[in-house]
Amino acid sequence: MKVELLAYTPNPEELCALSAATSFREKGASLRKEKMNPEKARDIIKKVTSFGHHSVIEHAAFTFSLEGVSRSLTHQLVRHRIASYTQQSQRYVKITTDNDEWYVIPPTFDTEKREKFKERMKIISGWYQETIEQGVPGEDARFYLPNATKTNIVVTMNARELIHFFKLRCCNRCQWELREVATEMLKQAKRVAPVIFEKAGPSCVSLGFCPEGELKPKECNIVEIKKNFSTM
Repeated sequence: MKVELLAYTPNPEELCALSAATSFREKGASLRKEKMNPEKARDIIKKVTSFGHHSVIEHAAFTFSLEGVSRSLTHQLVRHRIASYTQQSQRYVKITTDNDEWYVIPPTFDTEKREKFKERMKIISGWYQETIEQGVPGEDARFYLPNATKTNIVVTMNARELIHFFKLRCCNRCQWELREVATEMLKQAKRVAPVIFEKAGPSCVSLGFCPEGELKPKECNIVEIKKNFSTM
């Protein structure tokens, strides 16, 4: 898989700080923007968000390209509704199934299971290609394709929604593939907006405790998880 931050709001933290200051300053943001700097932005964002006023960081948007991920992942991803998505079409883009690169194999499959999985994918590949060659439209031939089929998707979220997304999807209870993608998205977001995403991560990091209760995986070491995300 590949995760790449394609674009983001220029100077996201200064913009959010200007927006936040608009609520308690006489002059509008256009008259104060020249005086804004990273240090002021940091102080304003930390202060305002500490009061629970998170709407101000909605002014910053981040667009990612997720490539070579499974359809299983994107089906989970699009459940986050405060976002914009554009996904590779299986109607117009024919899936190349003449090798083993068109699908994702779960890491829990041992060598024997991987080989059986590949054999079955080869059978599905044959059905799919045969149907295409018979003139069946791609939009119908794709009914043969499994959740493991690789796809590409572009996703845009504002910073507030991203923080909510990271709480859920960086968690150890999240499905492994989406957790890996979410963690990499957070790493890249932190590089360009370290203040906004300073405390972002799974709930045990962002909230300071695990809300999963009895559902929390026994292998979770919250101290270690917090350490990993704080040094990201």
